[in-house]
Amino acid sequence: MAGWEVTGSEEAGSGPILTDLTPLAKVLVRARPDGAMARTLAVPFGRAARDDAGALVTGSGPGEWLILGPVGQGRLLCQRLEETAGRVAAEGLVSVVDLTHGRALVRMTGKPAADVLAKLCSIDLADVSTPNGAAFRSSVARLITDVVRDDQESASGPVPSYLLHCDRSFGQYLVDSLLDAGVEFGIGIGCFHPPGI
Repeated sequence: MAGWEVTGSEEAGSGPILTDLTPLAKVLVRARPDGAMARTLAVPFGRAARDDAGALVTGSGPGEWLILGPVGQGRLLCQRLEETAGRVAAEGLVSVVDLTHGRALVRMTGKPAADVLAKLCSIDLADVSTPNGAAFRSSVARLITDVVRDDQESASGPVPSYLLHCDRSFGQYLVDSLLDAGVEFGIGIGCFHPPGI
């Protein structure tokens, strides 16, 4: 494989786990923030939620959404969103762009994940300020990064989890920065389990 990747095995322990999810489908939608496409996506700026098909829709900016889907489904995800855009086109321009190969995506999961991020990011990551489903764009290790709180279910209940995505060319830098910041918390590297998010 050309480029960078993060691989490893799930490590038991109390430290956070960092997993490379770069192969997931990533589609950017731009439309009027008050238009029909926005109402159809039904996720406001600063929030994230799964749609009826299981894709994660993130309101990443005013009039901008990033939709994450399973590996290998980028074309189908684009087609579905383009069909929706075609139905609402009368209310203004809607653009749908496949960013799958242009963005890096990692997930950091575990109770100390917020502590690791706090070393690299000045956003208040307390549950009250950034609850599950929160989405924001900020500097993480001096790199503009989109961050989505997307807690994962475990046998003992929800576990804090953060999706971080940036331009693919900075992916290795982001991963290295997260690993370095996570050393004191016992960070581990997880295996990617396709196809889901």
